[in-house]
Amino acid sequence: MSSGFVMKQRKIWHVMTQRQRQFMLVNPSIKSPSLLSNKLHSKPYFGFPHFLRKPTQYEISPSFFSSSFCSSSSSSSSAAATSISKVAFVGWYLGMIKSWPILTKSVTSSLIYIAADLSSQTIVRESSEPFDFIRTSRMAGYGMVILGPSLHFWFNFVSKIFPRRDLLSTFKKMVMGQTIYGPAMTVIFFSLNARLQGETGSEIVARLKRDLLRTMLNGIMYWPICDFITFRFIPVHLQPLISNSFSYLWTVYMTYMASLEKAT
Repeated sequence: MSSGFVMKQRKIWHVMTQRQRQFMLVNPSIKSPSLLSNKLHSKPYFGFPHFLRKPTQYEISPSFFSSSFCSSSSSSSSAAATSISKVAFVGWYLGMIKSWPILTKSVTSSLIYIAADLSSQTIVRESSEPFDFIRTSRMAGYGMVILGPSLHFWFNFVSKIFPRRDLLSTFKKMVMGQTIYGPAMTVIFFSLNARLQGETGSEIVARLKRDLLRTMLNGIMYWPICDFITFRFIPVHLQPLISNSFSYLWTVYMTYMASLEKAT
């Protein structure tokens, strides 16, 4: 009985195998499960390292590129507009220096003196005290009427005496500025400002005796490096502008000294 049961099983398996082969011949694209299982089991396991595997593909919305492109293009366009405006301003200023040199340098000096005086008042005044705009107007007038034109003629005069910009000529210009132009303009500044405040001649002399030497010593610690940069590297027509830029901090100090009480 057992042998008959075994024979029946063999016949059934033989029939199933034949039908499977016939099915595979009709559908060659479908592989036999047994073959697949054999291949899977016979194939050795091998895994690529994580960094060698093909990266997963993600869908990126076109709005992402459009938004980043718009933001980058807007920032680049704003930066370009800013740089263009700066270049346009520099070109306009250079054109004004060429067309109206004394007036342009005088207005520049006046604006720098206004800014320096307001800064000086902000530093020393109490929060409850108002700004002294009369004092600011005196500084603006000094920069407009005296300092601006004098800088124009002084730099032109020095450049004619020492036209070169080598080290020796630069040091000669620095010495002339510290011994002639600087002391003269300091005396004029203190005297004129004191006179506009109503001080008498003797009071002006007393102020000069008290403040002039101290101011000149402080100027020696500040102005030589400024003069060296100005005379060594800056063209003559731009030297008053650079000197005025350096003079901003110095003018903050000068306006403070000029606002001191009368000398006794």
